[in-house]
Amino acid sequence: MLLSGIFPPITTPFYPDGEVYYKKIESNVERYSRTPVAGIVVLGSTGEAILLSDQERRDVLKTALAAAVPNKVMIAGTGVESAHETLRLTEYAAKLGYDAAMVRTPHYYKMQMLPGNLLAFYRTVADRSALPIVIYNFPQATGYDIPAEIVIELASHPNIVAIKESNGNLDKVKAMVEGTRHVKRQATVTETFDAVTPRMLKAAAAESEKQSRELVSVASLTGSVESMERRAFPPVNDVIATQPSSSAVTVVGKLKTRQKEVGFQVMVGAAHQLEPSLGRGAVGAILALACPAPMACYEIYAALKDGDNALAHEKQERVKLAAQRVVGELGIPGVKYSMDLNGYYGGPSRLPLLPLSGDQKAEIEKLMTGIRS
Repeated sequence: MLLSGIFPPITTPFYPDGEVYYKKIESNVERYSRTPVAGIVVLGSTGEAILLSDQERRDVLKTALAAAVPNKVMIAGTGVESAHETLRLTEYAAKLGYDAAMVRTPHYYKMQMLPGNLLAFYRTVADRSALPIVIYNFPQATGYDIPAEIVIELASHPNIVAIKESNGNLDKVKAMVEGTRHVKRQATVTETFDAVTPRMLKAAAAESEKQSRELVSVASLTGSVESMERRAFPPVNDVIATQPSSSAVTVVGKLKTRQKEVGFQVMVGAAHQLEPSLGRGAVGAILALACPAPMACYEIYAALKDGDNALAHEKQERVKLAAQRVVGELGIPGVKYSMDLNGYYGGPSRLPLLPLSGDQKAEIEKLMTGIRS
């Protein structure tokens, strides 16, 4: 699966009394769906997943997916300390229709987090998961930093497709990119090389079938069923047809796809280092700053993709201080207040996370001035 581009790891909205505000999940996801982000991560660290009950996690996953449009890659954060519970939540996400599962490193028993433990954990999850696995490394929160050597070894597993590396170590990003160059896989993409997932193919086929039924219904009223069907659908096998050409295009409804070779995909989580990370071979990013400012983050990625390094550097410098202070230091309350400023619903966080002070809010307002949502 192709995972390039920018992904906001969406926040979980709460009412003032601490209950989950599901309607605001829907409205935020619907707005992200109208931006050029490649997809959405649900139940990441920014989503306060660790502060939710098991049932709340399931309800948040269900609500977010139902509000998303089909052409965004949907990643579910399913990492729990044990492989057993991780697999249970991953299985639920797969049944809902998510495209991939992001599994953070187990970390509570730090003294036992040796290479053998991590290799066994991720291989067991990947072996049994119906979803592709994205390793998630966030040592600032977990206190455990998975070594590049373990990631490189895990990259050979056919169901481990990527890592979200959030420690901000550019040398480690480069080492993982270079150490996994031998991994070669095929991914389904659109004609313009955007990601295509089984969920997207299913949606395209369902839309085509719906249009077919509607055309047949209209035609039956006018007495011209055969001519209407002939105009709507040429004599190929209903929904899916493959055109035997050098481009190997496959048509599913209105969705034209092809195959693209991809390797193990390194994604990053530090917005203040997005430009240099992409320059070292990262293919995309899952950024808390993309929750209030998806466009500002996307513009850095797009500029580099277009080969405009000077513009990418300029865009990076514009968000650097906000990313460091708002995300890196003020954390989730800072991200949520920034969302409120930019037209999304941020709202309160759950205890033990405390509300911002008036001075902190004023500082965020200044830092976020001109950073596009």
